[in-house]
Amino acid sequence: MAIVRRKCFISYHHTDQEAVNKFVRDFDHDRDTFIARGLGEEMPGDIIQSTDTDYIMRRIRERFLSDSTVTIVLLGRCTWARRYVDWELQASLRRGEHRTPNGLLGIKLPSFPENGRSFPKRFNDNLKHEGQADCYARHMPYPSTTERLVQAIEAAYQRRTTHAHLIVNPRDRMSYNRQC
Repeated sequence: MAIVRRKCFISYHHTDQEAVNKFVRDFDHDRDTFIARGLGEEMPGDIIQSTDTDYIMRRIRERFLSDSTVTIVLLGRCTWARRYVDWELQASLRRGEHRTPNGLLGIKLPSFPENGRSFPKRFNDNLKHEGQADCYARHMPYPSTTERLVQAIEAAYQRRTTHAHLIVNPRDRMSYNRQC
């Protein structure tokens, strides 16, 4: 059976760049599992140089999110504290008349802490919590096989339509990075 490659926007904190590069090489370049979109060394794109938040958000949507269908958040030690990750999540979850939100999948990198603060707030808002029957986002440990990653990406892709009513995205954008 052929693998359906989804266009995945990769959101992450730049201190995890080495692990992000490895993830993209392992699963996009070497195994052709997905099509990577994002602002990184192993992905096509450029850095958006501006201090205008609205301009940055518009460029992220136009250049990277407009043709992607799943957002993968690579979760490291300080990912939760980064404003750009929050902005990318906010843009990924946007709905509109002609806009289907991206599926949302978190993948834990080796630096991910198992206790304390760990998920970005907007991502956490979309996870299942006590008393909830279901949720929009999912997370997983670093994939041990291509098949597991393909299944998780496909599930996130499907949730765009089957679970869009469960999206929680009312929070204001983070205006500054938090201390990690």
